[in-house]
Amino acid sequence: SAPEILLSVIEIVANDFHSGDLGPSTIVGSAAFNLFMIIAVCIMAIPSPDTRKIKEDKVFLITAAFSLFAYAWLVFICQWSSPNVVDIWEAVVTLALLPVLVG
Repeated sequence: SAPEILLSVIEIVANDFHSGDLGPSTIVGSAAFNLFMIIAVCIMAIPSPDTRKIKEDKVFLITAAFSLFAYAWLVFICQWSSPNVVDIWEAVVTLALLPVLVG
């Protein structure tokens, strides 16, 4: 969400583009929490004997694939590409992936 992203941007800029303790872990933790809370609310909203089926499997699969890709991309950037440093090309590629996700 926006507050976590802003916190991460401020921290990275303040640390001369070195990732700190809050940046990536805050965003990943917030995203995981949001994902699990949404799943929990969806499960709890359906009364006990009722069941539901996903009608649009394509939408579900695309959402799942992009979620897994986003986590893998973050691990790649933070662990292998340039540990503890956010390079400009990584930021540009990450920002360029947003229209791919939305479009």
